[in-house]
Amino acid sequence: MRIDRFLAETTGMSRKEATKALHRGEVTLDGEVVKKGAVQVPTGAQVAWNDLPLELLGPTYILFHKPLGCICANDDPRHPTVFVYLDLPNPDKFHTVGRLDLDTSGLLLVTNDGQWSHRITSPKHACAKVYRATLAEPIDSSAVTAFAEGIKLHGDPNLTKPATLEILAENEARVTLSEGRYHQVRRMFAAVGNRVEALHREQVGELTLGDLEPGEYRYLTAEEVALF
Repeated sequence: MRIDRFLAETTGMSRKEATKALHRGEVTLDGEVVKKGAVQVPTGAQVAWNDLPLELLGPTYILFHKPLGCICANDDPRHPTVFVYLDLPNPDKFHTVGRLDLDTSGLLLVTNDGQWSHRITSPKHACAKVYRATLAEPIDSSAVTAFAEGIKLHGDPNLTKPATLEILAENEARVTLSEGRYHQVRRMFAAVGNRVEALHREQVGELTLGDLEPGEYRYLTAEEVALF
């Protein structure tokens, strides 16, 4: 890999900014100053920018317990993003696998592997997502059948795919979906005359949060990555 591209990939600089840093003599390759962007970085070589060692990340997979009040974006002028909580050297290279809105907490996957995230979010693969919802009104048992048969959402021409609704308490339920439409759980309950007051995602596929507290994260194992 060319050293200007290496610098851009590991710092978030543009190629133009990387070229300027090289020309200023800020970049070293195995301790020697390099000023030409076309210089190749051999495998195992050490690149540093202003004496800060740089490491090129390979495919990376993170399980994050998203707290309330942060959004699934790389940057936002009004709200903190999930990347405030993640210690990543180049967060602009990462994305969330799907989204949880500002008022939804729970399991969120983060990666720099677009093909992997597509396998999770694509309706074709029908990856199950499990949510726990607290409702404003008692849950009518007829909602169980409605969720299983599919619901017509406002502004959406197609019925939702069959979903499982498990009533846990008068105002609490667990919902398992195999698709991810915009605000789907909230809109499904609205369609049956109820309102979601709190929403938490418990599970994606076979992955659960385990002991992670809100704001904490861990890297997935190779076996967990291979689940999708």
